[in-house]
Parts: sequence; structure tokens; C-alpha cells
Amino acid sequence: MPLKFELAVQNSAGMRIAHEVGAARVELAQALTLGGLTPSPATIESVVAAASDNGPETHVLVRPRAGDFRYDDDEIAVVVRDIRHALAAGVRGVVVGCQDASGALNRDGLARMVDAADGAPVTLHRVIDVTPDPIASLQLARELGVCRVLSSGGASRAIDGLEVLRTLVAEAAGGIEVMAGSGITASDVTTIAATGVDAVHFSAKRTVTSDDSVRMGSADDGVGGYEITDRDTALAVVRALAYA
Repeated sequence: MPLKFELAVQNSAGMRIAHEVGAARVELAQALTLGGLTPSPATIESVVAAASDNGPETHVLVRPRAGDFRYDDDEIAVVVRDIRHALAAGVRGVVVGCQDASGALNRDGLARMVDAADGAPVTLHRVIDVTPDPIASLQLARELGVCRVLSSGGASRAIDGLEVLRTLVAEAAGGIEVMAGSGITASDVTTIAATGVDAVHFSAKRTVTSDDSVRMGSADDGVGGYEITDRDTALAVVRALAYA
């Protein structure tokens, strides 16, 4: 069987591309340039509406802000409410994560998130890659009922985290899925798949630019660009994956 893959998308157009290229799931988010943030309720509704019975499942990233994952009680409460809203809108699962002051997974916070999902599949996002002990994080996620973890093997790009990915796969031993992601391209997806991961995750992004010269915020580089899901880039990865 070909390795399953998940496409990170930002809108219904991305969902349609994910369906065309055969994705098992989409991870719906906004602001992928920031690592992804919680999408708006209307965006969630439009992507759920664009999904079909035999197409990809919609899983929503619930991340209240950019930066680290050391959330305070108010932020965790927002995550819990966003999980419930997303599931009520018809998504199949959620993607979450949080750290405590030491940098390890926040057991109580993550347990609240899993509880809010009320049995729907929960994916632990790349917070695992910035915890001091990814293996301990995997074990805790499994203990709390998380169904999969998304990891780059503790590196900025999955191709540079192969050894940690192999270790995570060995520790998981089929009790929790390990999905590799971050910077995956057609040129390296087969190497990453060879680690034994259960799935791969990629965004197939393309930047659209304009000539706007007025900056809209401190993170705006003045180019006026934004990212979209690119069909040809996605297809190139899928075709390479067929040989994995």
C-alpha cells in the first residue's frame, strides 16, 4: 500500500487539490508562514463544505498564536473552545499541543484538549520537536489517547531529523502513528518515508506576490506576498512517494 499523506491547506481551494492528488487528510490552518494558526470559523465551514464523502478528512490546527507553545490558562481555555467549535462545524479531528514551563509537554493542558475532542482523533503537532525529550513526549501523548504525532525529528526540516524519526517509530511500535513533516519535497520524500513513518505531511506551497509597497505589520516584508497550495508541487511529491 502507498504511504498515506496529509496536505496542509489554508482554504477550500487547497482541499480540492488535496482531493485531486489523493490525500488521506488535510490539516487546515491559516498563516502557514508562521507555522500555522487556528483558521476562522467561516474558513472551517467552507472547507468542510468542499469535502466529499470519499475525499480527505478535515483536521484543524488549533493554535491560538505564533511563537512558543507555553500557553497560560486563558490560552488553553481558548484552544479548548476552538476544538469544540471546529468539531461542531464538522471536522474529523484536531491538531494541538502545549508545553509547560520546563519545555516538556503540559500534561494537564494536553489532557484538557484531548478531553475537549470527545473521542475525535487528536494529532500532536510539532511541539514535540521543541521538547527536551521527544521520546518522553511521544509516550505521554500515547498515554493521553493522542492518535498520532507530527514530527520533523527535532530538526527544522524532516530530512535532517531522520535518526530521531526512526527512534520515534521504534518507540511507537504501532501504538501511536508517527507522521513526518516540515519542508518535505519531491526530492527527499522517499528518503523520509524509508524511516518507517506511518505517513508524511507537506504543504506544497507557492508564494503569490504583488507590488504593494505599504507594509501591513511588523512581520510584513513589504513584498505583499501570500501562500497558496500549488497543484503541480503537490503532484510532484505524490509521484515521488509512489516509489517509496
